[in-house]
Amino acid sequence: MSVSVTFGEDDLTELAAETAGRLAAEGVPQALASGDSRLWGPEAQAEAAVRLGWLNLPHTSRELLPEIDALVRRARAEGLDHVVLAGMGGSSLAPEVITASDDVPLTVLDTTDPGQVRRALSDRLESTILVVASKSGGTVETDSHRRIYEKAFRDAGIDPASRIVVVTDPGSPLEQTAREAGYQVFLADPNVGGRYSALTAFGLVPSALAGADVERLLDDAAEVLPLLSRTEGNPGLDLGAALGAAAAAGRDKLVIEDGLSEINGLPDWIEQLVAESTGKSGKGILPVVGADPGDAEDELLAGIDTDGVVTVAGPLGAQFLVWEYATAVAGRVLGIDPFNQPNVSESKENTAALLDRAELPVGTPLLVDGPVEVYGELPGDGEAKDLSDVFTRLLEAIPSDGYLAVMAYLDREAAFDAPYAEGASFEEMTDVWSGADAATLRGMLAIRTDRPVTFGWGPRFLHSTGQYHKGGPQNGAFLQITGAVENDLEVPGKPYTLGRLQLAQALGDLGALAGRGRPVVRLHLTDRVAGVARLLAAAREV
Repeated sequence: MSVSVTFGEDDLTELAAETAGRLAAEGVPQALASGDSRLWGPEAQAEAAVRLGWLNLPHTSRELLPEIDALVRRARAEGLDHVVLAGMGGSSLAPEVITASDDVPLTVLDTTDPGQVRRALSDRLESTILVVASKSGGTVETDSHRRIYEKAFRDAGIDPASRIVVVTDPGSPLEQTAREAGYQVFLADPNVGGRYSALTAFGLVPSALAGADVERLLDDAAEVLPLLSRTEGNPGLDLGAALGAAAAAGRDKLVIEDGLSEINGLPDWIEQLVAESTGKSGKGILPVVGADPGDAEDELLAGIDTDGVVTVAGPLGAQFLVWEYATAVAGRVLGIDPFNQPNVSESKENTAALLDRAELPVGTPLLVDGPVEVYGELPGDGEAKDLSDVFTRLLEAIPSDGYLAVMAYLDREAAFDAPYAEGASFEEMTDVWSGADAATLRGMLAIRTDRPVTFGWGPRFLHSTGQYHKGGPQNGAFLQITGAVENDLEVPGKPYTLGRLQLAQALGDLGALAGRGRPVVRLHLTDRVAGVARLLAAAREV
């Protein structure tokens, strides 16, 4: 089965057809299929020339299958049935979707939260195999995870070389470190960017270890590949034309809904691909995941195997390829380079500078509401009286064409370990919920505004929507949530702990956003459980 793209509005059907026809007349489908790096203009050509390898992955990645199969057999023979992936952005989001869709277990570490990392460490270390995945080889989160696991394995009398597998680009610092340590190394195609890497070793190695059928993934992608050079019946062209033309016409908020199908979690992967690829030069498409579509004129509803204004249906491997192709096409329509990420480094550089300081500059709270401290410059006049007032002012500060981004530097899995009482009230359960249920705040604020509200876990979103926040249209309002760390975790060989790194990342991004003059407020939970409960209670009072 291939991928189908259908439209549920006559106006969009006409706009997409007109744009696709113009692109076809310009020879875009054939040029893109052949890897022509000139499609996005002279300024983008150098980058594009080394970023189009994803077009051939349904065939070239098959070369990896024998070595992957051998690794899987070795892991099974040794009883290594707990697969942990340390990776960020494209290195973690694709395997997360692949394994969820195949219903096989994979522990994903794309966090610097000490509690979340401790939980992974305490889970069956004796049968754990760790995949360390970093394209650059210098990703600070992934490097921290590797160091922590190396020490944990040694402390348990386990040779790290028997448990750690590395996926990276040729010549990266991580490749050198891994080979010196005796780790098995899989080299990914260097001509594929991180967010386009679903069908490279970054997506295939951890997914196969977890038990996913990665050969079928490549088969499904190979089936749709011949369609992508056509001027008609080309799902990638149709989807890209619709996304780009709609955004250029003002419908630049892409609300993505999951259908009831065999694919689970694809919107999170699409979010990173689209936001980081298009959010630059003051332009872009903002994916909104996990939200009910509203009546805003600038929203475009995309359904994944479910009805939407744009409906995309088909198997996962084919969808990966079609969405990548469509994003590249949308970049041409919008006049941007879909392969660079010029603003991602800002927060990284800010974080590095903060970590060099003796103390992190947390500032003085403007307001303390129980277990919640409020930092930043509040929009509106006068002093805020409580947390509900803070929410109200932030919502009122969203521009008529803007959005609110909620960014939580917490343990995104904490709520799954909270006790559940049969028949307990909402208020009773908020007394024990923490971490992941901070995500509930998004929906509670969304019903109090007609503007889109997004939610991201930090630092995970920095490798995704973080580029859009800083490089896209400057019409966002930002709510950041941090939390006190009770049980920190040392990063071996580094002068900081995970908790310090986590807070430095939050403050680094805060500085990058505040420097653009956008409304940004940080809420710090001095007690995470009580703090989340207070956030939800205050949101109900808005």
